Amino acid sequence: MLRYPYALYDRHIRLAPLFDNLKGDPLPIDLSTGNHLLEQIDVRDQKNFQSLLEGQMAAGSSWGLGGYLERRDTLLRDCPQMVDDERYYHLGVDIMVPVKSVLHAPLDAVVSQAGYEEGEGNYGGFILLKHAGPGFEAFYSLYGHLNPGSLSPAATHLKAGDEFARIGDFQENGNWYHHTHLQIITASGLKKGYLHKGYCARKDLPEVIELCPDPLPLKYECSI
Repeated sequence: MLRYPYALYDRHIRLAPLFDNLKGDPLPIDLSTGNHLLEQIDVRDQKNFQSLLEGQMAAGSSWGLGGYLERRDTLLRDCPQMVDDERYYHLGVDIMVPVKSVLHAPLDAVVSQAGYEEGEGNYGGFILLKHAGPGFEAFYSLYGHLNPGSLSPAATHLKAGDEFARIGDFQENGNWYHHTHLQIITASGLKKGYLHKGYCARKDLPEVIELCPDPLPLKYECSI
């Protein structure tokens, strides 16, 4: 049985773009501890941060991309749910697109869970898709910071390309700039609670590849 990400190259699997309007190269969004800009601004003023990013995108990018396993101590300094457990390493990629942008299933899926995570710095609207087939091990893709009213309900069957959610605004997405957090979660990762862990601690890094592998193969396979 093929495991993610090798399953993406199975000729029996149909892939579709997660967003249908991504053009050109993305703006690299650096949210790492080494970015001194984050030390000079109120990181919880995400409306201001959104404006800063849009100003940078005016140079030619129509979307942005934030990194997997990026260490984000400074960004998360006012989020006690992260600070208490020292969970600073980002387990997904952040895809910045305009608010209300439509997300499409990147491959056939069933909606495993759809809900709302309250609290500053949390997911807001989120949805978990299960991807399963005869030729590969089942895995999950998680999307956070969504409009809760746009989520396809649990148990919905999706074909690759079907709409299933929209990007949320500040008051409904955990108060974050306009983007979705895309995270891959294996069956083992789901059992260990990574549905509600978008970050891990340093001590967790040795097993991350088995629990929440790099989502970039899915993102790049499905973006163009």
